[in-house]
Amino acid sequence: MKRVLGFAGVLALAAFAFVRADELGDAPRWYVSPGVGMMFFEGNQPVDEGLNLLLRLGYDISEHWSVEGGVSWAPNITSNGRDGRDDGAGGGGSSNIGSCDFGGSGGGSVGGLGYDDGVGGQSIRGAFVDGLYHFNRYNRVDPYLTAGFGYYRANDKVFCEGSEYSVSGPRVGAGVMYHLDDRWSLRADTRAFMALDQTCEFIYTADAGVAYRFGGAGEGTAAGAGAAALAGLPKDSDGDGLTDDEEAKLGTDPFNKDTDGDGLTDGDEVKVYKTNPLNPDTDFDGLKDGQEVFTYKTNPLDRDTDKGGVADGHEVIEDHTNPLDPSDDLMLFEVYIQFDYDTTVIKPEYFDEIGQVVRVLQRNPQATAVIEGHADRRARSSEKYNQDLSERRAQAVKAYMVGKGVADGRLTPRGYGFSRPKVQPDLVNGNPENRRVEIYIRGAGTNADKVKYVNP
Repeated sequence: MKRVLGFAGVLALAAFAFVRADELGDAPRWYVSPGVGMMFFEGNQPVDEGLNLLLRLGYDISEHWSVEGGVSWAPNITSNGRDGRDDGAGGGGSSNIGSCDFGGSGGGSVGGLGYDDGVGGQSIRGAFVDGLYHFNRYNRVDPYLTAGFGYYRANDKVFCEGSEYSVSGPRVGAGVMYHLDDRWSLRADTRAFMALDQTCEFIYTADAGVAYRFGGAGEGTAAGAGAAALAGLPKDSDGDGLTDDEEAKLGTDPFNKDTDGDGLTDGDEVKVYKTNPLNPDTDFDGLKDGQEVFTYKTNPLDRDTDKGGVADGHEVIEDHTNPLDPSDDLMLFEVYIQFDYDTTVIKPEYFDEIGQVVRVLQRNPQATAVIEGHADRRARSSEKYNQDLSERRAQAVKAYMVGKGVADGRLTPRGYGFSRPKVQPDLVNGNPENRRVEIYIRGAGTNADKVKYVNP
């Protein structure tokens, strides 16, 4: 038992060290968690599985770490008729557990174990401490892994093939919590225990229960939401800086700090950056809002931060140019060709626009061009169909340019369907801005030089 308490003390000190290291992050909170389950014994243990009752006290350290200690009681573990030892000779060996009494008087004897006609049972008590690593602590579904140390003691020698009254050792496991609100949760857990004595075999437990959180909490965290609720203040279950009521109005998830998964919390999107917490790419430039803010330092509200004529995402992903430097933007021609339904025939009214691109390539024989076809998305639009159609239309533009004397190898057609919209798709009426062909020319100057070709 001293080893268990010592190990618990080490974990407790580590927990408080984590808290101090996390003073600027999430504040801790306490929880109590009763549960009920089963205890299972591996191998030659002289007892069968039985009911196991648990009571845990836990402490949330940070977004990912918790520590909890507890006690367990298996009130009625019965004999299975084995003596717990393999004598290696089919009965010629001896056992030291013949004195084990599983229920007292009037009983028979099975395998050297006393029993009470199947009515009595062995009581096994336990104590444990575990560290928990949470994958999604502030999501409604909260899975975690555990590692810790445990101690079990029985009335008789039932452990290690019937040779020990008590055992202690490490335990590992996994579990999941389902958060009903900021205070109440359901949980299910499983653990595997291995005694330090290598001759002992595994003990397994599986249980389900509830958890109730209470105690101190910090403002602006999921823990703080519980304290705020108790004080009659608005709740912020996920600690993103928006109350649950505000999130309900916005349509964001009150149990997910980053609803759209763009790398910015919902609260920062609404209150700091003024971006859309339901759209990971607010300005439709091809970069997530979080990438723009933290990685590329571009404006998540402006698809062309440097005003060079090319969207930030295209500069980063396709062109490998600097989205903060307008002098390196490729020359871009946007042609809004209206094709007839399900056709790739280019109408004569668009010949002049495409002709401008042809002139640029003819005057710059070293230049190359990428022709991108983009489609418009509506409610019943098929992704695969529009992908294929945009590719065929990009091929049609290429064929026209080849017919005007541009070498085939200088032109690369690509189709993107409706995966790269320029504006928010209108699923009812459609968007002509998204129905377009973009032609990017490399090796003919920058986008600023385009005017001399458009207006020769």
